[in-house]
Amino acid sequence: MNKPVKVLGISGSPRRHGNTETLLDTVLEGAREAGADAEKIILRLLNYTSCRGCNACHRTGVCVITDDLTEIFEKIAAADVLIIASPIYSMGITAETKGLIDRAQYLWARKFIKKNLYYTPEHIRRHKGIFVSTAGLGWENVFDAAFPAITAFFNTTGFDYWDNVIANDLDRYGGIKGHPTALAEAREKGRSVVALVKKEGEQVNN
Repeated sequence: MNKPVKVLGISGSPRRHGNTETLLDTVLEGAREAGADAEKIILRLLNYTSCRGCNACHRTGVCVITDDLTEIFEKIAAADVLIIASPIYSMGITAETKGLIDRAQYLWARKFIKKNLYYTPEHIRRHKGIFVSTAGLGWENVFDAAFPAITAFFNTTGFDYWDNVIANDLDRYGGIKGHPTALAEAREKGRSVVALVKKEGEQVNN
């Protein structure tokens, strides 16, 4: 019997049950409807510190910090689908989200300095990353500054940056629940990514 697709959603919003977390929840609901095992992590509830920039991991491949993110990176490594959710604050991702991303430096060190971590093309194809974000502003480029950091994180953790679930202009709509299409699209995205990962897994096993 095939194991269910494991979907891990990480909310980097400092605000509970706001626009971004609601959008993330809807993607996760769609994933569960498609048969996935979905889990949500709230960064603001964790006790962790940002990267110290000590570069010890460049020598050892191991982060010197042990805190709540230690287990989170284990969960990331075990996931088939990784969803990073952050609202846009001051034209970028939140401090909570950036703290997580920076702590992945030890994986970068293993890939490019120690050279003892390698993701095969098959692995990357079967592991999908989604960025979930919301913004009050209606500017088309309001998400642009967030994409490079999200791209770097998915690359470092071995996920194919598959798609975005983003909604802007929420000040005009009065929040995510007033947006005409965002929630329906988010639910469908959750279903679609699980179906895709299942298909990729079947092709590997055949």
